[in-house]
Amino acid sequence: MECVFVNRKLQSCRRAQRGEGRLKALVYFTILIVGVFVAVKLVPLYVADYQLKDKMSEQARFAIVNRYTEDQIKDNIFRTIQDLDIPAKRDDVKVADTNHGIAISVNYTVPVDFLVYKTDLNFSPSTEGRDYMK
Repeated sequence: MECVFVNRKLQSCRRAQRGEGRLKALVYFTILIVGVFVAVKLVPLYVADYQLKDKMSEQARFAIVNRYTEDQIKDNIFRTIQDLDIPAKRDDVKVADTNHGIAISVNYTVPVDFLVYKTDLNFSPSTEGRDYMK
């Protein structure tokens, strides 16, 4: 659109330019709000998974030194699961005595509702504490 410097046409040219800027700002603002909403839903789930994996790694290392039984290890891990509000049961915690030490794994699924889309996120953190004396 060509702007002619006649008073009436100049005003109509300015109105059209302002409208385009508002639409673009509205689109960017909508994308920003959707991004923040998705981050609020997903970030705490991944942080809790990281914290659980960290606790499992710590338990696997120290269980060998402290000579914890499998039930004691499961109890410690399950206490952490409850503290982090992870939807897993005590039976989901698997502890195995391997040739190299102790292996711990947990499999759980978290349902996520994005208002217009529902999905399940599957997490399966695992770790192995090595016994260097064996």
